[in-house]
Amino acid sequence: MPYYEYHCQSNGKTLEVRHGMEDRVTTWGELIELAVTELDDTSPEAPVERLLSVPAPLTNSGETVSQPCSSNCACFRGS
Repeated sequence: MPYYEYHCQSNGKTLEVRHGMEDRVTTWGELIELAVTELDDTSPEAPVERLLSVPAPLTNSGETVSQPCSSNCACFRGS
């Protein structure tokens, strides 16, 4: 399952959660439940917005790659 970042305009917080691609998270209450964290004083009905984020390339061991993959990769930072 992929990770997604959501932002709540009501409280200014951004949380990262993991869920299936077909799942949709639309409220702070749903996000808190997925994040397995405590509900604060933000309304559980407050809307959240999924952020676009570029995944970091990973090695076979699951570690983040700190160097670009190659000149044909989107993460390449040419000289």
